[in-house]
Amino acid sequence: MEASVLDLRKRMREVMTAIDRHETVTLTHRGKRRAVIVPLAQTKKAKVRTADLAAFGMWSDRPEMADPAAYVETIRKPRFR
Repeated sequence: MEASVLDLRKRMREVMTAIDRHETVTLTHRGKRRAVIVPLAQTKKAKVRTADLAAFGMWSDRPEMADPAAYVETIRKPRFR
């Protein structure tokens, strides 16, 4: 189904009925496609693995980070002259 912003305001019941029928609704504004409303039943939750995130393992090539607790302890030591 294709609906404009005005349709959302004036015919929301029809749009919601289409979503209940598991239809995808394309939202237009001034004749241009702006968004797609997808029923929740059709969406898939992406499983994110921590190993795939950029922040994990970014210091794996640093030998001083082999033992993170010892590294934190050394950087927290007071500096004496």
